[in-house]
Amino acid sequence: MQEIGIIMNGVTGRMGTNQHLIRSIVALREEGGVELPSGERVVPDPVLVGRNERKLERLADEHDIDRIAVDPDLEECLDGNDEIYFDSQITSRRPEAVTKAIEAEKDVYCEKPLATDLETAMDVARTAERAGVKHGVVQDKLWLPGLMKLDRLIEQDFFGEILSVEIDFGYWVFTGHVQPAQRPSWNYRKEDGGGIIDDMFAHWSYVLENLFGRVESVYCLGQTHIPERIDEDGNAYEATADDAAYAIMELENDIVAQLNSSWTVRVKRDDLLRIQVDGTDGSAVAGLRECETQHHSNTPKPVWNPDQPTEHDYHDDWETVPNNREFDNAFKQQWEHFIRHVVADEPFPWDFLEGAKGVQLSELSHQSWTEREHVPVPELSI
Repeated sequence: MQEIGIIMNGVTGRMGTNQHLIRSIVALREEGGVELPSGERVVPDPVLVGRNERKLERLADEHDIDRIAVDPDLEECLDGNDEIYFDSQITSRRPEAVTKAIEAEKDVYCEKPLATDLETAMDVARTAERAGVKHGVVQDKLWLPGLMKLDRLIEQDFFGEILSVEIDFGYWVFTGHVQPAQRPSWNYRKEDGGGIIDDMFAHWSYVLENLFGRVESVYCLGQTHIPERIDEDGNAYEATADDAAYAIMELENDIVAQLNSSWTVRVKRDDLLRIQVDGTDGSAVAGLRECETQHHSNTPKPVWNPDQPTEHDYHDDWETVPNNREFDNAFKQQWEHFIRHVVADEPFPWDFLEGAKGVQLSELSHQSWTEREHVPVPELSI
């Protein structure tokens, strides 16, 4: 058994604490580490980095972690022998810290978006390539059970020719006036890197490309539906970032994707995320964990008659896709892939260039919104 040192910067935030530290790194340590192809196991040895020493000490004490470092000590950490640098800070702080880690010859793994703009994202990707370090971006939704079941259907050619994809995502985020908001206030300030386009379109970029094909063009309309919210200190502030976005994207192979992303919608569907895929031979609807299908041979033949009540229950025409396997935490699974990539040189296709594609889609979606134009999405290369 061996250990691998991981510098974890930004773990005091909600995502860094819950998904990356507790449900990924701590869980892997409790399981005895990541199993390599040789059968040997490698155990993560994290150092927790952040700006709040009290929070770092609490996290380290709760999860039996020996090492912490307050943010100004990051460069001292980078001078050490830890192999991996991980970044889950706010996006505006990420490129500088990641670049320092690359210059220190660390292999780098980070949250998305890689940067706030495409030029910076590509600079970071090229810097990593020139340095010869291994690099990756979190693309966790690829390991959600619902999406893995969709991928299984695609591999088995269930859909025939895929015609369209419809993605509905979102929920009501309280403004703070009556009930506390369940998302941080910076999410709603453009000047702090907030906005649902920047937050979610980086996800939709890799989901669409990995499952259905490259995005070739986008038409997007963003909105700031709620102009005032209440921050963590109880103060009113102007919401300057988009809280909803509506897009139509053309994918390769003439697939049309429609995407609604909103923090101002009340949920009346089976899950916070709903993806419907329609093809010539069948359709499927997936959520975060479940997936249902309707084959061409089982498709009913409805007749539109607005003068008569509908007696047919269309939900009954769908069949549930079985699990057929155990599904682990999505973030943890990608962490395992990246650790094996670093230690055993296993392939890891979700690199900084893939992360830059997400930044590109967000940037072009903003451009489409501003110009009210359908915008092509050029192919990227290092």
